[in-house]
Amino acid sequence: MENIKRIHHISAIVGDAQENLDFYRNVLGLQLIKQTVNFDDPGVYHLYFSRQDDDKRMVMTFFNWPNQHKGRVGSGQVGRIAFRIPKGSMDAWEAHLNEQGIETKISGLFDEATLEFNDVHGLALALVEGQEEAEDNAIIGFHGTELLSADPAGTRSTLVDDMGLSVVSENPSKIHLETEGEEKHQIIMSAQPLPKGLFGVGTVHHVAWSIPTEAEHLEWQKHMEDHGYFVTEVKDRNYFKAIYFKEKGDIVFEMATDGPGFAVDELKDQLGQHLQLPPQYEDRREALTQNLKPLKL
Repeated sequence: MENIKRIHHISAIVGDAQENLDFYRNVLGLQLIKQTVNFDDPGVYHLYFSRQDDDKRMVMTFFNWPNQHKGRVGSGQVGRIAFRIPKGSMDAWEAHLNEQGIETKISGLFDEATLEFNDVHGLALALVEGQEEAEDNAIIGFHGTELLSADPAGTRSTLVDDMGLSVVSENPSKIHLETEGEEKHQIIMSAQPLPKGLFGVGTVHHVAWSIPTEAEHLEWQKHMEDHGYFVTEVKDRNYFKAIYFKEKGDIVFEMATDGPGFAVDELKDQLGQHLQLPPQYEDRREALTQNLKPLKL
């Protein structure tokens, strides 16, 4: 069983599904790769986005709750999500976002130039340049994310001692960690406990860590249980298998398998084009679709 090497996906709570699609497709240039429903609450959309490439290693998902209250960002949540962009592309991205009427600011959140902005539903996002050069300025993948912990020392222990991340730097105000894999995803935390958050529109529900195989997935389930975490049973999410637990700082962590992938129920060149329901809801398709406003693709 190898240490955690990368983020599998991040799932956030947002509002109207069409507004969500328009922003991530038209503004950020991502591809809608799956329109389905929340498997635990099938009356709402669950939309999946990725890069416009074949491997779909970066996945951003959204629970679309158009009538939900606005959330309060705080501990027990994932914070600002950072995407990695090609070297030398930040000025172009800043200009592009500003042209769309999106306010931006440059910070040092990820210990290098970080272009901060919010999406159409107030979700905190960022862009950070990587070392890769590219012919276009398209998002490369995740750069990392901020974690909002009720117990930063506990969260650090979960990530370092139990999951194998390494410390890049730490000081009295901030802890900076990274995964050991090729992508070296960056994790930023305040070193001080934060006030408790409230889930709602504009907040991040959880981060999922990538596990290569189902066999390793079961090993991780036992490993985390042996280290004192309450871990759920394995849940079949159709496109991957998942387990969930709360780490020591009260943030929901998921561990998700890399397979079977998003082409199990539609062709690769048609990903995201049609509403896909898991088998347990297929006999309710007519009733469910009456409550789901069709997307303009």
